[in-house]
Amino acid sequence: MTKNFDADVAIVGYGPTGVIAALTLARYGISAVAFERDRDIYPRARAVTVNDWTMRILQDLGIDERVEKVIDPQRALRWMTYDREEIMRIEHPPSSLGREARFYNIYQPTMEAQIRAAGQDLYGDLVTVHYGDEVTGIEQDADGVTITSDADGTSRTTRVRYAIGADGGSSATRSRIGCTLQGDTHDFTWVVIDCHVKRWWPDRDFLTFWSDKERPVVDIALSAGNHRWEIPLKPDETPADYPTSAEVWPLLRALGVTEDDVEIHQHAFYQHHVRMCDTWRKDRVFLAGDAAHLMPPWAGAGMQSGMRDAHNLAWKLAKVIRGELPESWLDTYEAERRPNVQFFTDLAVGLGRVIKQEATEEERAAMNAVPERTVTPYEAPLNRPPVLEAGWLRGETGDASVIGRMVPQPVTGDTAGRMARLDEHLGAHFVLLGDDVDPATLLSAEEKAGWDALGAHYRAVRPKTAYTQGPEELVDLDEVILPWMQRYGARVIAVRPDRFVAADDVHGLAVPTAPTV
Repeated sequence: MTKNFDADVAIVGYGPTGVIAALTLARYGISAVAFERDRDIYPRARAVTVNDWTMRILQDLGIDERVEKVIDPQRALRWMTYDREEIMRIEHPPSSLGREARFYNIYQPTMEAQIRAAGQDLYGDLVTVHYGDEVTGIEQDADGVTITSDADGTSRTTRVRYAIGADGGSSATRSRIGCTLQGDTHDFTWVVIDCHVKRWWPDRDFLTFWSDKERPVVDIALSAGNHRWEIPLKPDETPADYPTSAEVWPLLRALGVTEDDVEIHQHAFYQHHVRMCDTWRKDRVFLAGDAAHLMPPWAGAGMQSGMRDAHNLAWKLAKVIRGELPESWLDTYEAERRPNVQFFTDLAVGLGRVIKQEATEEERAAMNAVPERTVTPYEAPLNRPPVLEAGWLRGETGDASVIGRMVPQPVTGDTAGRMARLDEHLGAHFVLLGDDVDPATLLSAEEKAGWDALGAHYRAVRPKTAYTQGPEELVDLDEVILPWMQRYGARVIAVRPDRFVAADDVHGLAVPTAPTV
């Protein structure tokens, strides 16, 4: 794929977003070269959680089991006042996406190291990373992109087909291609205090938001024996007031935390942003993660949104480069990801109002209200299953439709009796699944030709009480897939390689032709 190019895709920045982009490209056989100006992983823990959607992406890349060893299941979320009145609680239901836990606590530097190492083991022949190499220029033409970089005074020029800017909130890539962030930065400064745990205390495994108008606090267990508190500075305070751990300790003691409980190993300061780029693409250069959007931390979705951006973009780029999809498919990247990022940004802002005691009782109730036309069971916004609101889809989206939803991932069997999670049977293909029927038999000749052109597979899903009838069939051993389809009235669903449902027989099984907006 790299003839006349040094690699297929260049990635500027090799944090979580950049790593997932590189590994997803490599998973589809596409070469990537990454430029990371820092030689080591950033030592401060920024993100604190991942959920089952993100874990399913890691599963697709073959690195989920290694990551699972360094993260911990999360118990629940609660919002408390300092007099221990519980304002709100969100329990996490079991996941339907392939694991029991819905959310996990992480320690970001450790998780990042594991992802990088696992990716190098699996895809080292297709992914090249230049550490300590800062990109100084990006130029593009009709055929490709030229990256200029500098490592210790030595200049390098790299020629690629496409480039991805995953270089964070201060992205130079964003400014180089003429994109601008729109939105606001909050005036409040927060101190983040990361600690090593020395002993257990009651309810440590809750993610607790201590709600208060003056001094709200985030209190969260991280993995690997770490714990974090996030505390806003008062208007008359500045970071200069907290030069060392000695000055930070009074903040923790005010919460009842002592030297017997934890050891402070670092602290830092940051402000919350609610900002999104005007466009995430200029020709052959794309933006992903914080380079494209910034959100407050309250929904735990900032880092994860970047990882999801990268996965969505990279599998499409790979198929375009391989000649399996038209270049117009790349227009679906922002069309699909922007509404999802906006959803989590709005959710984070709303949850922030709760922790600062700004939300009314009606606002809090609305966060858990069941919308009209809902197909039960309904889940609260923070536990919302993955969904696309727009993009490469055919038909109506919404609570009563299967379109845009991510298909569950139970254990299924094949005709030979091999039992595995659904994705292991589906592979990296477009797949049409039929409820106890060969889905190909329900397609018109024109519809089947359209799916055949995408290399689609056709698989009947049989109930476990029935015999299989052909070599490419699946058995719904956990009795999940068929009831899920039936809940939405679908007999056939068309599942994309990223496991989102693009079409069903309710809305028509013709191949979607353009992004919906």
